Amino acid sequence: MHRLCCIVILIACAVALGGESPNIVYILADDLGYGDVSCLNKDSRIKTPNMDRLAQQGMIFTDAHSGSAVCTPTRYGILTGRYAWRTHLRAGVLWGFSKPLIAADRPTVASLLKQKGYYTACIGKWHLGMGWPFNKPEEADAWKFKSSGSPDIDYSKPITDGPLARGFDYYFGISASLDMAPWCLIENDRTIGIPSETKAMWQKRTGPTLPGFKHEDILPALTRKTVDVIQQCAKAKERGPFFIYMPLNSPHTPVAPNAEFKDKSGIGDYGDFVLETDWTIGQVMDALEKNGFAENTLIIVTSDNGFSPHADFKKLASHGHNPNYTFRGNKADIFEGGHRVPFIVRWPAKIKAGSRCDDPVCLTDLLATCAEIVGFTVPENAGEDSVSLLPVLLGTAKAPLREATVHQSVNGSLAIRQGNWKLVMCPDSGGWSVPRPDKKDEIKGLPPLQLYDLNEDIREQKNQFADKPEIVEKLRALLQKYIDDGRSTPGKPQANDVPVKMILPRAAK
Repeated sequence: MHRLCCIVILIACAVALGGESPNIVYILADDLGYGDVSCLNKDSRIKTPNMDRLAQQGMIFTDAHSGSAVCTPTRYGILTGRYAWRTHLRAGVLWGFSKPLIAADRPTVASLLKQKGYYTACIGKWHLGMGWPFNKPEEADAWKFKSSGSPDIDYSKPITDGPLARGFDYYFGISASLDMAPWCLIENDRTIGIPSETKAMWQKRTGPTLPGFKHEDILPALTRKTVDVIQQCAKAKERGPFFIYMPLNSPHTPVAPNAEFKDKSGIGDYGDFVLETDWTIGQVMDALEKNGFAENTLIIVTSDNGFSPHADFKKLASHGHNPNYTFRGNKADIFEGGHRVPFIVRWPAKIKAGSRCDDPVCLTDLLATCAEIVGFTVPENAGEDSVSLLPVLLGTAKAPLREATVHQSVNGSLAIRQGNWKLVMCPDSGGWSVPRPDKKDEIKGLPPLQLYDLNEDIREQKNQFADKPEIVEKLRALLQKYIDDGRSTPGKPQANDVPVKMILPRAAK
């Protein structure tokens, strides 16, 4: 058995299940909180009718986790089935001009499915690095983690080592988040137009900008393009199944809902942007149905991490809305609010409508899941942290499929979850909420590690580190094994790209 992952995905069975191979659509929202989705949170002040419809027709997962509490590492895990903390990106995220994170020889979900005859398209926010055509290639390293400025790039030349070099037949989208330069759209390996202006498009961050570029235009453009690709697949006389990976730019900052959604939520721009995100999901669902694909399509909707406090948490709280439901923390944190995410799956041909899974799963599981669906044997050096969710989807699983799951915060702090126990390898949030790792007064006197029983303490308030030494040691040893083996699934040990420390040096925090 091997592995799978989350957001809106379209999957259908192939060799492993018999019958026609399914289409797969994976929709990944950006910073969408668990509590924003009304079918997951009865107290949500935002009503999400399309995600609710998806849940009624399929399966909801209540204990799904992104591979990291921030963007880039989660996306790496979705496409490779491997935890990103095994790479050189031990903390933080990439930027708009960063070099590729996925190694050229590493299999991805897209390259795997392509071998099985799938047409593969990525439409949306890539944020995994690209090979920009620098006029002086030696300057590329200097832009690895720069958030502002205008590099010396020849935009008339093709971009290398982007989605087309990682298994996708077609790409349309943006290089990174819309709070990062460059502000322009990319199709396949070229920018659409030349970003000839240098402007401050997000707070004090400046960079190359396409004349007339507007943040609010991007989500509708991604939606139209995805619907168009689905329609083109329907018109093709001889087509195989398709895989569409659709990583959205919403509801991440800049929070930029279009006019038709303004004031519709009643709780501000963020709520309106969530409604527009839900509308996008509805448009994709409708396109699948109108073109006869719905029955044998696996569609997954999820999020890359929890809600970001940069989207004005205080204002939402004043309206009685908690984007992270009852969980502690938010995006960037090692706490549940950082990485427990919505996960909704529909596949009418195989999944029982209105079903539910309460077992822990991870977005790294997409690769193994797809592999089992299409009857592909995953090589030993691929999908090292991916577990197939197919038994859960088919309703045949008799027990939780994951032995344990490793979580990662923005500063690289790790935690390991097994059953009801979660061991956090730091005294703080590892991210942006209290106690912050960079605030000595907030962490002074705290125990070095944290242990929580999530069955009894989902808000992570009672640290049992000192009371349960046997559980601490058991989980610590398991995490060390996962690090040493270069994998968390059965198979031949693999090498991490860099040395990995279980506990960060204090200077790194």
